[in-house]
Amino acid sequence: MLSHEQIWEAIDRLAERHDLTPSGLARRAGLDPTSFNKSKRLSADGRLRWPSTESIAKVLDATGASMEQFLAFMRPGADSSAELPGERAKLPHGGAIPLLGFAQAGAGGFFDDGGFPAGQGWDVVEFPAAASQKSGVYALEVQGESMMPLYRDGDVLIVEPGAQVRRNDRVVVRTREGEVMAKVLLRQSPRSIELMSLNPEHPNRTLDLSDVEWIARIIWASQ
Repeated sequence: MLSHEQIWEAIDRLAERHDLTPSGLARRAGLDPTSFNKSKRLSADGRLRWPSTESIAKVLDATGASMEQFLAFMRPGADSSAELPGERAKLPHGGAIPLLGFAQAGAGGFFDDGGFPAGQGWDVVEFPAAASQKSGVYALEVQGESMMPLYRDGDVLIVEPGAQVRRNDRVVVRTREGEVMAKVLLRQSPRSIELMSLNPEHPNRTLDLSDVEWIARIIWASQ
């Protein structure tokens, strides 16, 4: 059986996993910021208060975590930074992967139809995980200040094409006209995607899926 303590520990660990406080996690999930406060876990007369299934569902949706991963946080001694079920191992051993600048990425000939690296002219960069564990990953070097304050000129973004993207993921999108941009995925429907700009001075974007050549998840950044 699941205990009251295990459920709340899993919520705390999920928050830590995303560098959030319990209040920050509740806010991201669209809940009252005090929903997960320590004071809310017991009633005034000492009775146990449990998070609702609706609250847990909203938290999973907001973080992109699966129920299997949430349950993994309930195990005794679970570490919020440990590898979760369904995630690929993040190994400390390096491996060379293709590197391209954002400006080059807008040109033709560097990607196949699925957004995987192809063609000639790529440099290479060391990635601190075995490249064999992340088939098809590549790196894009940030150029300019359009992604400030999150990413600066010269930062390297590691991109995994083909990976499932979820709400609030940081992604790289390439349009059919050759525009390449790094954004946060706010919403995806069968016909369009809504993207939030990393730089508040740049507007958010809504794109028809028919205008999107590919979208890939950012899995790591050198900063």
